[in-house]
Amino acid sequence: MQRHFNGKEVTLLGKTKEIGDAAPDFKALDRDMQEVRLADFDEPYIVISAVPSIDTGLCDYQTKMFNRELEGRDDVRVITVSNDLPFAHKRYCEAEGLERITILSDHRDLDFAMNYGTLIEELRLQARSVFVLDAERKIIHREYVAEMTDHPDYEAVKSLFTG
Repeated sequence: MQRHFNGKEVTLLGKTKEIGDAAPDFKALDRDMQEVRLADFDEPYIVISAVPSIDTGLCDYQTKMFNRELEGRDDVRVITVSNDLPFAHKRYCEAEGLERITILSDHRDLDFAMNYGTLIEELRLQARSVFVLDAERKIIHREYVAEMTDHPDYEAVKSLFTG
């Protein structure tokens, strides 16, 4: 499937994932510049929301939407991943009063991007995408948004937890 950013075709690098695949571990930096891994989270479900840049309206909306919709569930951890620097993540969270969200920077190693097939080669940004992992860390939902300026399917993710 072709992927686009503002109507221009882009190339995604890394290993594309499918439903049923084992979710690869990855390392990234939290907003305090500490390295964390997927394996550090023990909630039964993980929603990974990759965004091109937290400093855009759509990425801000996507981050808040997933966190708001799944807030208060002890069985779900929402992780936002972008290639923004940890300093930008810290500033964003403080400015928006979002102290409880998990937001990770993949800028240093691109480990998440290469393991999940989300690196936009031409821009060195994350492709807008969503992955839901179950307790066995199998991918039970995945979406690579075809046009990076479009929203992901929020309802498809939400329905996994309301059925």
